[in-house]
Amino acid sequence: MQRYVLILEYKGTNFSGSQKQKTKVRTVQGELEKALSTLTKQNTKTIFSGRTDAGVHARGQVVHFDSEIDFTNPKLLYSLNGLLDKDMSVMRIEKAEKTFHAQKSATARFYRYRIVSRDQRSAFDENCLYLREKPNIDFINQCLGILKGEHDFSSFKKSGTANPAKICNVSVARCYQNGDDILIDIVANRFLYGMVRTIVGTILYLDRKSQSPESLREILKSRNRAKAGPAASPDGLTLMKVIYDKNINMEMAYENILSETSRS
Repeated sequence: MQRYVLILEYKGTNFSGSQKQKTKVRTVQGELEKALSTLTKQNTKTIFSGRTDAGVHARGQVVHFDSEIDFTNPKLLYSLNGLLDKDMSVMRIEKAEKTFHAQKSATARFYRYRIVSRDQRSAFDENCLYLREKPNIDFINQCLGILKGEHDFSSFKKSGTANPAKICNVSVARCYQNGDDILIDIVANRFLYGMVRTIVGTILYLDRKSQSPESLREILKSRNRAKAGPAASPDGLTLMKVIYDKNINMEMAYENILSETSRS
């Protein structure tokens, strides 16, 4: 039995999250396993690098699975994508060591939140949060600077979720403008359920209320979700990349990813 790793893209709009559920709802994992099982003619289970919420997108989700079929044959990749709907696509499949684990072997994840700010929305705006009034980028960056490093992020975890591990190490957190796009990039070793959306929603709320960045520091220290603001819409959030190199400098890895993205 050979272990394979695949890179998966999907638009999360029409999915009830990435993780397969007991109820009959459409999930990314459910659709992928159905297609793989059809192709292999046997029940094929997958392991994702991490779950994404309902409505959240991915450009670099990593998945592993085991199979006796030779997936290095390019025809199988074409056939697999032919079985999937247009809102998801497997970009490549490679052989992996048996010890590789899509979730446990990961050292960091890179999420991007995309805001579009202009006077009028466009019919072609998608995978973003549209704001007519431009947020204060300097303020956002001051707030993001407070979040860098190792902290207990309980204040930004979705209410009612049980997760005993609350400490995350944020290595990159920055906001910048690219045309009409305002991009918020966060790289961390792990993320709590709903963490990025709650961070973005809270910072945007503090900006609208003309609060100081120190307000975010107090929210972080409180470890109380009730102190934070509303979670931002999932429309703007995308899992960009999962990093597996244990020895790499995360800021350097992030810059390399940006360079690769600009060339593609």
